[in-house]
Amino acid sequence: MRILGIDPGSINCGYGLINAAGSQRSAVNNQRNNNPVYLASGKIALPAGKPLYIRLRELYASLVDVISEYNPDEIAIEKIFFAKGIKAALSLGHTRGVVLLAAALTGLPIYEYSALEVKKAVVGYGRADKNQVQKMVMEILRIKHSLSSDSADALAIAMCHANNRQLKC
Repeated sequence: MRILGIDPGSINCGYGLINAAGSQRSAVNNQRNNNPVYLASGKIALPAGKPLYIRLRELYASLVDVISEYNPDEIAIEKIFFAKGIKAALSLGHTRGVVLLAAALTGLPIYEYSALEVKKAVVGYGRADKNQVQKMVMEILRIKHSLSSDSADALAIAMCHANNRQLKC
């Protein structure tokens, strides 16, 4: 099960793809492998000086490309939980709408998680900071190269969904 996690942002939108835990069988003992496997990640950097509608258009086109390239089975997206002000909240709302539209047009199942749920699933503590999340993501997925915080957050969202899938099975 390939899960694409998306961390919406109007300047930087992170994405991360994992192969979900329990979806592969070990050839040695035919038991399920419960470790998620890192496949890819990145961030879509949008020009901060451009009007929002230009950034949204670029975000949409870039997300369509990412989804097409990685061909996930499910998509997990972070819910809005905090904004520094009204303008930031509106901007994030528009951004999240574009992310949801790009994902919805694929016909794939979409799941949404709050930052609290994601942090609790990955770090074990819902109030963990970005550094703690980034370190745990890199540790769990055995990532040796540097990872932007946006990419780490997106991978954490995918991991949160993978954990929730296992609990429901």
